[in-house]
Amino acid sequence: MTEVAARRAGASTPAAAGGGSSPLGAEQAGDATPVELMTIAGSRLLRDGKVVFAGVGAPLEASVLARRLHAPSLTIVLEGGSIGPTMLPGLLPVSTNEMRAAHGASMLTSICDLFLYGQRGHYDYGFIGAGQLDQYGNVNTSFIGDPERPRVRLPGSGGANDIVSSCREILIMTRHEPRRFVERVDFITSPGYLSGGDARRRAGLVRSRPVAVITDLALLGFDERTGRLRLDALQPGVSESRVRESTGFELLVSESLAELAPPTRRELNELRRLRDGDPAREGNPARDRNPGRDGDSTGGGASAAAAHAREVTPDQ
Repeated sequence: MTEVAARRAGASTPAAAGGGSSPLGAEQAGDATPVELMTIAGSRLLRDGKVVFAGVGAPLEASVLARRLHAPSLTIVLEGGSIGPTMLPGLLPVSTNEMRAAHGASMLTSICDLFLYGQRGHYDYGFIGAGQLDQYGNVNTSFIGDPERPRVRLPGSGGANDIVSSCREILIMTRHEPRRFVERVDFITSPGYLSGGDARRRAGLVRSRPVAVITDLALLGFDERTGRLRLDALQPGVSESRVRESTGFELLVSESLAELAPPTRRELNELRRLRDGDPAREGNPARDRNPGRDGDSTGGGASAAAAHAREVTPDQ
């Protein structure tokens, strides 16, 4: 994706020029939270007519938002066996194995068949979260610390390893913090570019590749030669120095560093409606169930691994 991804996410060049034009040509909204900025930037990367295998949490929210706003023919696939579900505002599933994940689905199949479709090359995007992420895009959702005596146990792979190994383009969404962006992950749950260069291809992963990491601070791509993470665009009002301070390794920086366009009022209103439901409806269960606009719901392959990573100590 590289510069293409930045353009899809509504970036202007250079970053110092400001937010650029809105991708939907509507009034810009300046009251978005960091999580909302991240989710909306992720939604803009998804194209109409494609198929996305999405993890629950923010990846699913971004996928549903894209379908409702600019990609009506986007097909969403969930690990529990749902293909093409239609999500209800305020009732997004918190697990891939609950009936809300199957509402209005075109097809319900087994988990085994679902992953076989991926191995046959039917999924354009894989969209997951991360507890830890390193400079080559390797994802850890297994544990933090010594494998014999881990400080934190994360939920594990779920379907994330299969997703990143079979979907054509891999998108990763997570909060941008030093404890998450580490030089070397404690365990590779889901492979990125492994040790860099052509290591992923030599490992047999020839059809799929990580293309973008979306955070609350930035949009990152990958250098084609080394496989290292590269800063391609900044979230509105975020400086390059802040991104560097929030990253536990040396980032490459694009020569045409851009700034993402702020969310439009339409994007923000629709995202909040998806997350919270109708605010006028009394006793809305979504407000108690969802983490909220400032919460961490970055999701994972089959579980919210990134939310569990909050337990990592600050010196991690």
